[in-house]
Formats: sequence, C-alpha cells, structure tokens
Amino acid sequence: MGVALTRAAQWTTASSGIGKLEITPVNESLLKEILEFVEQFSSRHPQEAKHVFKEPLQWTTSLEASDFKTEYDISGPAVKSQETDRDGHPMLQLTPPSISVHSFSQLSKIVQLATDKKLKEVRACLEANRDPVAKMLGPSFATVEGEDSSVLRLLEKVKEGDQAKETEIKVKLLILLQQLDTQLLSNSLKQISQDVRLSPATVKNDVELLKSFCSEGEKRVLTSVQYTSDYEFTNGCRTPPWRQVHGEICYLVIKPCDTQPLHITCSTAGVFLNGGIRQEGEENTYDRTSEVYKDLATLLKSTSPHFAENINKQDFAVQEEPPTLKVQHVELVDAEEQGQPQRSYEHHEKNVHEKARQQLVQNKPGGKKKLEPSLKWKNLGLASPYEYVIIPLSTCQQSHIIKRCKTPGGVGGVDDFSESSSESEEDEEQPERRTESNTDLPSEYWQIQKLVKYLKGGNQTATVIALCSMRDFNLAQETCQLAIRDVGGLEVLINLLDTEEIKCKIGSLKILKEISRNSQIRRAIADLGGLQTMVKILDSPDKDLKYLAAETIANVAKFRRARRTVRQHGGIKRLVELLDCVPDSAALTEEQEKDVEVARCGALALWSCSKSTRNKEAIRKAGGIPLLARLLKSPHENMLIPVVGTLQECASERSYRIAIQTEGMIEDLVKNLNCDNHELQMHCASAIFKCAEDKRTRDLVRQCEGLQPLVTLLSQADNKQLLAATTGAIWKCSISMENVAKFQDYKALETLVGLLTDQPEEVLVNVVGALGEGAQKPANRATIRKCGGIQPLVNLLTGTNQALLVNVTKAVGACATELENMTIIDRLDGVRLLWSLLKNPNPDVQASAAWAICPCIENAKDSGEMVRSFVGGLELIVNLLKSTNKEVLASVCAAIAKIAKDEENLAVITDHGVVPMLAKLTNTTDDKLRRHLAEAIARCCMWGSNRVLFGEAGAVSPLVRYLKSKDSSVHQATAQALFQLSKDPNNCITMHDNGVVKLLLGMMGSTDEVLQEAAAGCVANIRRLALANEKARYG
Repeated sequence: MGVALTRAAQWTTASSGIGKLEITPVNESLLKEILEFVEQFSSRHPQEAKHVFKEPLQWTTSLEASDFKTEYDISGPAVKSQETDRDGHPMLQLTPPSISVHSFSQLSKIVQLATDKKLKEVRACLEANRDPVAKMLGPSFATVEGEDSSVLRLLEKVKEGDQAKETEIKVKLLILLQQLDTQLLSNSLKQISQDVRLSPATVKNDVELLKSFCSEGEKRVLTSVQYTSDYEFTNGCRTPPWRQVHGEICYLVIKPCDTQPLHITCSTAGVFLNGGIRQEGEENTYDRTSEVYKDLATLLKSTSPHFAENINKQDFAVQEEPPTLKVQHVELVDAEEQGQPQRSYEHHEKNVHEKARQQLVQNKPGGKKKLEPSLKWKNLGLASPYEYVIIPLSTCQQSHIIKRCKTPGGVGGVDDFSESSSESEEDEEQPERRTESNTDLPSEYWQIQKLVKYLKGGNQTATVIALCSMRDFNLAQETCQLAIRDVGGLEVLINLLDTEEIKCKIGSLKILKEISRNSQIRRAIADLGGLQTMVKILDSPDKDLKYLAAETIANVAKFRRARRTVRQHGGIKRLVELLDCVPDSAALTEEQEKDVEVARCGALALWSCSKSTRNKEAIRKAGGIPLLARLLKSPHENMLIPVVGTLQECASERSYRIAIQTEGMIEDLVKNLNCDNHELQMHCASAIFKCAEDKRTRDLVRQCEGLQPLVTLLSQADNKQLLAATTGAIWKCSISMENVAKFQDYKALETLVGLLTDQPEEVLVNVVGALGEGAQKPANRATIRKCGGIQPLVNLLTGTNQALLVNVTKAVGACATELENMTIIDRLDGVRLLWSLLKNPNPDVQASAAWAICPCIENAKDSGEMVRSFVGGLELIVNLLKSTNKEVLASVCAAIAKIAKDEENLAVITDHGVVPMLAKLTNTTDDKLRRHLAEAIARCCMWGSNRVLFGEAGAVSPLVRYLKSKDSSVHQATAQALFQLSKDPNNCITMHDNGVVKLLLGMMGSTDEVLQEAAAGCVANIRRLALANEKARYG
C-alpha cells in the first residue's frame, strides 16, 4: 500500500506541505480497490485482522458517536471499542473529529459503519497516514526506494523463535499488503498507459482552430481565445520553466458566449481549469479545479452548453471544394486519439491491388495527414446523407474536431441503422489507446511493413508469397498484430476476402484468425466491414473458407456491436447451417474431418454470439437447438467444448432450459462430467447449474446418476472456475430433498464445509447456498456442526456481497433450528450480526436475515433478554413493516410473532406502534404474508388494550376474508388471531356482521386440532356475547 501511494497515487503540491489526493480517475480506482481490500479483510484473514498496529492510524473523521451502534462504549461524543489489546487499551477511540484505530478488524468495521461515506473515510485516512505500512508494522517496514529486505528480517525472527507466532502473523500481513501494492500498481499502470499525451503542436493547432470560431453574428460559438503569455519557448511551450517540469504547456483564457471566462491549463496529461492564472508568479492559482479532459473541445463541451449545442451545427468548412477531391463520407480521424495511423482509400475502385493505397503516417510535427473513407458505411450498403469534404490541412491538422458539410439531398441519418437492443447487459469494449513511436520498435515491425507493401502492389503470386511470409511471424505477439494494423495491412487483408482467388482468401483468413484475438484488432475489423464479408463467405462451397471465416467471426464477436452486426446480416442462420454436417462416428475420413472442423468453428462462433439475448432467440428460431443436441453426442472433445459452451450460455433463457430437458441433453451433460477435460467439465457443470432451477432437470440429473460426478469434482479446488460451476450445480440440485439425501450418502456436506474459507466469492455464494439447502434436514445440520462449519458461516455474515449474504443468512437460520447449533451461533454473536443485516438496503438480504432470526429467537436461551440487549433492535424491526417488499413484510411479521412471546418485548414493540402498522397490512392478498401477519396479530393481542386497538384500526374485517383462502396454514393462523380478537365485544360484532360464524363452523370439523380449537373458541365468544345481550334485553 505504501509503494502504491508513493508511486502511483497523484498528490497535490500544496504550499503548506501537506499534500492531498487529487480527484482523478487513477486515485478513485486506487481508493476503491483499497476500500474493497479493507472491507473483506476481516472475513478473509480473521487472524491477521486482529494484529495490533505498532502505531495507531489517526485521521480526521466525519463519523459521529451516533454512527456506532453495538460493540462500542459511547460516552457523549466520545466512543471506545469494547475490543482491547493485551494492555487493555481500546482498539478504536473516537474523540471528534479525531479517530484512532489499532487493527484491521476495526478498520473493516469503520468502513461498514460509514455506509455512503466509505470512500471519504479511506481518503482521509490515507492523506493523514502517507505510509500506513510503517505504522502498522513499525518504522523498519517504511516504504523505501530500491531493495526491500523487511520480509527477510521477519523470517530471521521466525527462525530465531523470538515471539514466533506473532512474527508469523506479521509476515503474512506484510505479504498481503505487498500483494495489494502489486495489484494497485499494475492496475494504475494499465489506466495510465491508456491516457492520451498532448504535445505543444497539438495544443497550438487546437487553439488556432478555436480562434477561427470566434466570429461575429449568429454563427459565433466563442467570444475570444487568448494565451496568458505571448512568449513561446523553442519547445513550443508558453509556461515558465518551473511549471514545464510538471508537464504544463500553456495557459489560456477562453470566453464562451454563455458562461464566465474559463482559465485553462493545457498539459501533456490533458487540459483542465485552474485557479485563474492571469500572470506568472501567482503560485496558488496553478492548482487544478476541475477534472482532466482529453482536449480543449471536450472541456468546452462540458462547461459551455452553447458551445456543445452549436459546434456541430455550424458550417466551418468554408473553403472551396476542389471538385476532384470530393468523396462520399470521408472522416478526418486523429491518429493519436484513435490509437492508429491514418489510411486512404478511394471507394469506387474494385480490384484489391488497386484498392490498397500506401498509408501516410504522421510522425513529425510538420507532417500532413490524409483523410480516410469510412469503409464500414459502404460495406453496410447504406447511402450516407452527408458528404465529407477534404479541407486544407493547415486549418485542421492535429485537431480533434471533425468537420462536415451536409449535402442537400440528405434525408436520413446514420442513426437510421441504430436499433433498440436487449443486449444492454453487455458492455461495449473500450478502445485501447497507445502512443506511437518510431523508436524501440522490433525488426519484425519493419519487415511486416515491407510485406504489406508487396500485398498492396504485387500480383497474385506475390500476394500469396507475402501472405505465407507474414504467417511465418509470431502473429500471437502484440507487436506483430499492431504492426499489420498500423501500416494499413488490415484493410488489404479484408479487401482480399472480396477477390475470387481462393488461395488469397484462405491466406488472408488464416492471418485474420490469429490477429483477431487482440481487442483493438477486433474493433478495427468490425469498423472496416470485415464481419459482413466473412458472413458472406459462410455460403462458400469451399470448406476451408467456411471454417476459417467462422473461427474468425468467433474471435471478432466478443463485443456487442460485432454480435449485432453478425445477426443483422444473416450470420446466425448461416452459422447454424454449418452445424448440420457432422457424422457421429469416431473414425473419420479426411473429408469428414473437414466437416467436423466446419461444425466446430460454427459452434465457436455461435458461442461468442450467444452472449446477446437477441442472438439466443435467433439461434433458436434458426433451428439450432436440435443440431446442438445432436453434436452433444459427438465423441470429439474439441467439438463438445464450444457446443456445451453455447448451451450453458443460452440456458439463461427458459425456452432453452425446457429444450435441454426434452431433447435428452441432461444425460449427455452428465456423461461429459466424467471426462478428463476440465474446461468441458466446467461448461457441463455450468449448464446444469443454470438448468437446475427447474425441478424436472434436478430429477433428471439424479436419475442419470449425475450427482456423484459433481461431488467428485469438488476435489478440483485449485481450478476456481470449475469449482464455481460445480458448487453452483450442487446448490441448485440440492433444492430437491431427494438429491440432498444422495449428497448425504456421498459425504458432500463435509467437503463443502471445507470450502468455506479461502475461496473467491463466486465459489462461496454457491457453497453456502448448497449448505443452506442441505441444512433443511436435521442430520445435515449436525454434520455441519461436527465439521466445524458454524463458525465460518457466522464469519461470512460480516461480508458485503449481497448474494452471499442472502445465502449465508438462510444457512445460519437453518442451522439455528437445532439447540446445539444455536448455542454456538449465540456464543459467536451471530444473532447480533443477523440483526444488523436488517439495516442492509437490499430487501432480499433484509428478508433472509429476518427469516433466520425466527429460529434463533425460538431456540436461544433467555431469548427475550437477548433481543432486548440489541440497542434499537426492536424499533428497527418494527420500522421494517413500512417496507413495500412482500417477502420482507412476511419475514418481519414472522419475527414479530416470535418476539411477542416475551411480554416485556411485546410491551416495547407496542410502544413503537406495531399495532397500527400490522393493521395497515391486513388488506393484502398474498397468502404467505397473510399467514405470518395473522400469527403476529394473534401474539400482539395479548398485551394491554391491543385487541381493542386492532378493532379500531379496521383489522378485523380483512381477517375474516382470510378464511376464504385455499391455504390451510392461513386458516389456522387466522382462526387463532380471530379467537384472540373475539375477546373484545366490538370485534365480535364486526366478525358476526362479516359472516365469520358460517366459515368457522366448517372449520370446527377440521382434522387440524389447533384450527379446530381456535375456531370453536371464537364461535363460543361470539355466542356468549349474543346470550349476554339477550339476557340484558329480556332479563
């Protein structure tokens, strides 16, 4: 952490000498990663979390005493933790506004208490403790430049036996902190490497361009653009030398038409607003006051609505159009911004060698750029409503602003091609930026440049030879991939696909297949219309062309826009057709092997495309399901992996899950669980995981003897992806109690308990989910206890993963139904942790926690006193009756029914207004909520005048209607509630008026003794009131 803060974090250069963390994307990313590390530290490393720091971490906090609920002693504004070190000193002390923390366990609790102020607290802590490692472990561990021998010194202490246990913990803690440092530095490096660096020449050209926008009249976009200094150094900068060392190029004052003048700093890292520099020497005004923008145009669009609105409306291309240079839809693209040099083509040329034109790359400040046509529009077959005009480069060189003139005939727009898509869950890949330089490039780069020249200008034989020579390079190496792109080779390779020469097409596809594994190359291929051409090749009679085109599509279709393009140009149907050509035998002729390869590559492409919801539907409509089912019986593993991968991807749709059942695919998935290929096993387990939501699938897995292979796969604990898929399948299969019995025989629970520690969250969610389902059986609850599973389950209650919290609360609640388990949970303070989860904003977590609390109250020793010991606990649970989520309401009502068994607690919740809140819920039609609401009302009637209050609040009439429900459990709870309410005369009258007697008479003959007794008691009370009334009237 110390190294990352020293080298990667960006600090202000405040004159006071106390630097602050700047508000930059790099710092935000660092803070979020450190926050995540601290939040999860206690649950992942409980022993190290208790280690007492050498010196406390101290900072100015925004937390107050009211933010600390339990486990802390509060005295006015001051707070002390109940947890202490060996000498009895508290591990946390708050004396507003200063806070002092001595361990990671307290740091974890602070960020949980801070809720929406977490990042603010982390920032304040790091700003006040620039080298936190030194304070945690001692001055000898301070961050230093050069070789760090602190670990070696610790290991020497371990060897000497001097406080070996404590030293071992310090070693582990130091290693964890160093791992965090490495991760932070790596991620920061990735983010910084993507930043665009501005040069003085770029800034100067942008300024000159902006000055041309400062015209008079309606078309004016800016009022003025001025430098603060007229002196220009030989390097092009206009800032003082002592500011140039910070990368600053010049200072500007720009006056927009609609805002105050903007004081802007242009630096190599980007442009930003400053404190208002008017003349050199005012040091306090150099500080940044806004975020960093990539260029002036972006900053102005962000700060001036008038500039943003009018910049694209104005006709700035006022130069005359040379008639011979007019081309349709030509874009001026800045090389640095797009991460690639410029290329030029004339779209009307047909022959591939005539199409390829030598690219002009700008490497010098005075060089020139050419305009490039956007081939994607031509290949999409769309007529552009705009004609882009070549403008003299002296006007727009190095500018980030695109200029265009609208042609009179334009009626549509490029947006005509856009569509509403259900693929919003998938994020578009972001283009990577890299700086281009002629220095330090390997020799392969220049050799590939020469080969591309031969491709552009040679005849057919020379082209084939050049393609073969290009394949001799290591095309998996990024330098070679980007070299092909940078010198215009991609366009030539894609254009070769339009020729009639089979050898050229095959050679081109073999190269595209290899280099398309690079994300930047994928995007470039899609932008140049390569996907449309490859989709057409799928109709070719040549099998080599088919499988190469399909495999290249599989590589390119890794992002949403590419998948959409494949679908819109008929690619899905063609890819499905490729599947219909595979023999089932293991011994194949050479021709049959090609058929297998064609189908395999078709399945690979469908796998990539199936990450889109619309494509899943398109595959189904094209008849892909029966073909995939047939391929699933193939003996070839390399065929099975993409087939199962496609099926597990599509299994998120119900139509596919039903088809997987009906087409008999479960048996094949189970069979492949026994193979030796871990990737295939992982995809099969993942498919079962998704399909086992349905009971029929769970039964089929059991009938096909698929449960034992799943348990066997739990031994592959090192393969986390396989482990996550396997535990997920076991979890969903455990929803059926018949499967739980089988898992019991296979000793699955013992293995699952062993996976509760040191596993990633995606595995833990599934493991805990499986244990929660298994714990529905008493024998399994005992097994979990005997294997030591209760403590790790309780420890997981302090996590932040919402899905994990839902599952772990269910598991703890199921275990709490046994008295021995409950004793352990109570000793570990598990009930308090469950209660604190009622404050979680996620309603699923709230509901699951409330359900878990019910058996805890039922089985805890002196549960009434335990519940009262939670400060504000009863008020919290009563307030949850205001929720709009029915599951939360049902679970809270069930908990209130348990709480109300204690008379003192019932009095407290009555004071908190539980009666009117329960009465307000009685008009519900949800049977689950009705049942638990009736139970809560029955219990709450037993205090004071609550029966009368329920009647006055209008709760009686809706309760009578509950007796018409088809759920017998609702009848029992309702009859008990009505029996309690009938002890008030006015309630009896209301019940009688609503026809309760007839309904209860039928239930008096029920085989359910509790229902029978409650119904009879209610009718008896009504009858007594009637007799008393007659006696009073007639004597």
